[in-house]
Amino acid sequence: MKSLPLFSLFILLTLFPGAGFTQPLNQKLRVVVLTDIENEPDDAQSLVRFLTYVNQWDVEGLIATTSVHQQKRIAPERIRRIVEAYGKVRANLLLHEKGYPETEFLLSKIKPAIPKYGMAAVGPGNDSEGSEHIIAVVDKPDNRPVWVPVWGGANCLAQALWKVRQTRTPEAVDKFVGKLRVYTISDQDDTGPWLRRTFPNLFYIVSPGFHDKGGYEHSTWRGISGDVFPYAPSLAGPDSNIVNNAWLDANIRKNHGPLGAEHPHTDYIMEGDTPSFFGLIENGLSVPEHPNYGSWGGRYELYTPRTRKWFLEPETRPIWADAEDQVQGINGGWYSSNQATIWRWRQAYQHDFAARMDWTIKPYKEANHPPVVKLAHPNALSVKSGKEVTLSGAGSSDPDGNELSYDWIYYPEVGTYSGSRLPVISNRKQPVASLVAPKVEKPETMHFILAITDNGTPTLTRYQRVILTVFP
Repeated sequence: MKSLPLFSLFILLTLFPGAGFTQPLNQKLRVVVLTDIENEPDDAQSLVRFLTYVNQWDVEGLIATTSVHQQKRIAPERIRRIVEAYGKVRANLLLHEKGYPETEFLLSKIKPAIPKYGMAAVGPGNDSEGSEHIIAVVDKPDNRPVWVPVWGGANCLAQALWKVRQTRTPEAVDKFVGKLRVYTISDQDDTGPWLRRTFPNLFYIVSPGFHDKGGYEHSTWRGISGDVFPYAPSLAGPDSNIVNNAWLDANIRKNHGPLGAEHPHTDYIMEGDTPSFFGLIENGLSVPEHPNYGSWGGRYELYTPRTRKWFLEPETRPIWADAEDQVQGINGGWYSSNQATIWRWRQAYQHDFAARMDWTIKPYKEANHPPVVKLAHPNALSVKSGKEVTLSGAGSSDPDGNELSYDWIYYPEVGTYSGSRLPVISNRKQPVASLVAPKVEKPETMHFILAITDNGTPTLTRYQRVILTVFP
């Protein structure tokens, strides 16, 4: 079946954001990471967290690159060091979940890009182990797409696509591009705009890009650990006490074995690159092919072409970029921001990381494990206006026998329904809840998230998403 052109996909998702929604299959995602590791501590931090989830994916590349912050150097040796630390705790991780890959396998996936900056590394004579490896990975006889979280500059990917474009037919190029799913943490070199302009059908998520005055104050990814008002923390919406160095020392670094010891002290922002793979984690909330649905990694909308001041160049194609959620902070205030699409989940993802670091050193019975969330009905439901809808997660359980708490969350920013009357969810904090479908003039979609949290230490949360289509 031919894939939809990007603009047609935009129209489909705009009118019916629930179209094509299916629960993720029991099929691992293919992942190739590009990282300007050693530019500052956050790449090493993100790699430590990434490796605690590495059993969920088929990791096919860990590529050391440059960026605007590190233009003439790459550091594959630091990737190797952290992977070797993972190797020292892998046996313990396997006590808690299956599938953690052999250390030698991951070491074999570490590749260097060319130590040049931006577009200077794209064109004749700029092939590298990294760019050739990307081509080889995408060319495998595997129908699964290849997810490319880009933590620094994108020039290694750009070189791979440049070569494919030079050596293959337009049809073959389209097929190659169609297998890629890219998420860049801003534009950290000048190849991002070139990629989006040259390959208009490339699936591309980007938070606001780097601009000539520097800084990323408005970037979605800053929600991973930033405050709403960094110079007045008392006004902040999210809890900053679970992302600072004191918390990280206690829960990640100290007394957490060789892998925890590789999580460096935060100098600027904790794990600024982590949102690029948060949406790939199997937690019941993420639907990777739908960035507009929202996940731990944030929520993104497919914008039509227009000039946006924070990009290096005007965009000429629809592009996945930052969206806003309205979220209640810990002080009771309400905040509308793109960063809130990430920090609204902060306690859940920090506790999850802390639990996985416990897995690196503790036996199964001394650690906590996430609940298993099951719905008593499909993830997609339909109803007529005025009729009652039952939402049930009654089949959920906890592997450690912990008590469970339930929360049915209405996610208004995601669906098409925009009525002024918010749905009233009866028994919202119970396994079985209900609501009366609102009045609509045409078919509308509404997203509900079941969040279930155990009472273990640390508390852990998992989800299921229900998309309700309401008919007149």
